[in-house]
Amino acid sequence: MSGFVSFVGAGPGDPELLTLKAVDRLKQADAVLFDDLSAGPILAFARPGADLVGVGKRAGRPSPRQHHVSRLLVDYARAGGRVVRLKSGDGGLFGRLEEELLALREAAIAYEIVPGVPSPLAAAAACGIPLTRRLTARRVQFVTGHDAQGRLPPDLDLAALADPRACTVVFMGQRTFPALAAALLERGLPGATPALLAEAVGTPAQALSRSTVALLAERLAAAISSRPALIVYGPLAELGVGFD
Repeated sequence: MSGFVSFVGAGPGDPELLTLKAVDRLKQADAVLFDDLSAGPILAFARPGADLVGVGKRAGRPSPRQHHVSRLLVDYARAGGRVVRLKSGDGGLFGRLEEELLALREAAIAYEIVPGVPSPLAAAAACGIPLTRRLTARRVQFVTGHDAQGRLPPDLDLAALADPRACTVVFMGQRTFPALAAALLERGLPGATPALLAEAVGTPAQALSRSTVALLAERLAAAISSRPALIVYGPLAELGVGFD
C-alpha cells in the first residue's frame, strides 16, 4: 500500500514561523526530504528515527536533479510510510512544486500541500515594511531572476517590472540583477527607485540593506554573497528599520 506525502512549506528558516500543521506533519513523518534552506533547527521537529534526506538545489553548486528528487519521493511513499517534502518558504512560489506533484499523480500516490510563510512576506516583515500602499502601490509582483541555465529569463514582462507604482520582489536574482536593472532603466524606471536586498531572511545570518535600483545593480555587479537573497524595489522600499 502506498504511503502519503505532505508538501510542507518551512517558511524562511525561522522555526517560530512554522505553522502548527507543519510541525504536526514533521512529527509524524517516517522520512523528510528537505531543501538546503529548510534545514537547520526546523529539522529538530522531525520524529526521532525518521530518515532525513537532503535534496536541496543551490545555484552554482552540485545539486540533485529534479527527476532524482521526484523518484525518491515516489520510492519512499511506495514503501508505505508518511513522507514530508520540506520546501523553503512556500513551495508554490518558485519551489518546483508542480514537477513533484505530477510525479505523485502518475504514481497514484496521495498527497497534501501545507502552505508556509512566503519569503517575500518574511523579508518585508523583517524590514518593517508592508508590500502594498493605498493609492501608490496597489500591485505586488513576484518574479524569478534566473532561468534553468542561470541567466536572466528572456521572456520577462519588462514593461510591468518597470512600473514605478508596483512593489516588485525578485527571487534568486543577485547574479542577474545588473542586467535586469539596465533593462528596467531603459524602459523608464527611475534609477533612484528605492530597493532592498534581504539576505538569509529568518536565519541568524540575516542581513538587510537599503539602496536604490541603480546603486544595488552596481554593488551586485562588483560582488555577490553566497547567502540566499531577495531583492525588493518600488515605492515601499524607502521605509523600514534594522538595516545595515
